[in-house]
Amino acid sequence: MRRRSVLLAVPAGLLALAGCGDDDSDKGEKTSPKPESPSAQPTAKMDGPVPALLGGTKFGERPEVARGVGKGPGKLETKTLVAGRGPVAAKGDYIQVNYLGQIWDTGKVFDTTWDKGRNPFVFRVGAGEVVPGWDKGLEGKKVGSRVELAIPPELGYGPQGRPPVIKGTDIMVFVVDVVGVFNSKSSAHGSKVAQDNKDLPKVGDDTDGKAPAITVPKTKAPKKLVSAYVLEGDGREVKETDTVLLQYRGVLWDGGKEFDSTYASKALAKFNLPELVPGFRDGLKGKKIGSRVLLVMPPELAYGKEARDKIPANSTLVFSVDILAVS
Repeated sequence: MRRRSVLLAVPAGLLALAGCGDDDSDKGEKTSPKPESPSAQPTAKMDGPVPALLGGTKFGERPEVARGVGKGPGKLETKTLVAGRGPVAAKGDYIQVNYLGQIWDTGKVFDTTWDKGRNPFVFRVGAGEVVPGWDKGLEGKKVGSRVELAIPPELGYGPQGRPPVIKGTDIMVFVVDVVGVFNSKSSAHGSKVAQDNKDLPKVGDDTDGKAPAITVPKTKAPKKLVSAYVLEGDGREVKETDTVLLQYRGVLWDGGKEFDSTYASKALAKFNLPELVPGFRDGLKGKKIGSRVLLVMPPELAYGKEARDKIPANSTLVFSVDILAVS
């Protein structure tokens, strides 16, 4: 549930890695990639149109990539280093990846999610949230795949580059591991947790991608925030600085009428947790990734005396929230 009714705009064509490191989940733990001298990144025989891997060749391992040979390609080059067998990332899907990026001719690493404290990166394929080379090169890839990309400037940051790290003439080389794919049919898949409090709403625990039923009791609404597992996932706990990818449904305590749903819109929601209303922010913090959570928010932790679209003033809100991924 956002404080504002419109999404913040993301500049088209920017690798929303778009801040090369801004999705760090542990500000105190962050370690910036150290620039590596050309001598520290030896050249090696080219593996087709892309530089060879010198180490970390398995899916999930931080790769070590050789410097490129020659002036580099003038078009996008892709090579599948490890073929995955999971779901395919189609246009419009959210894809979750780990990646390492470096400059073609120097081998200088400029960004990587394999740094301590970093989350995998999540973006929507084909939506212009990343540089065009990523949209083109990762569409159609399967979960479990490791892909290497060589991206010329016109499919990266263009002639302006991204000073001071990436010049307008630089070819970028990425090794990308596809960790997950999510779409409007995605659900949490955790262990069922008993819902035995008769004074709280009951939420369906089906995982077929359809909107779960929410049954609100004919009792007085709780005065404090309720945050309880319906399905408990096995991922790490959500941190207050995370960006979360969610599937959710919201209804009013009074009458049980639906006022918002990603199931109805057929579009997942990606939110920065600190920007959400207090009930959403505090209710999801500390819950495990992969879970379905019941949230009951008293008015003061939602919109209070302010009416919002289908939400009357002074409404207690009830949500079923699937935490699919964090970034």
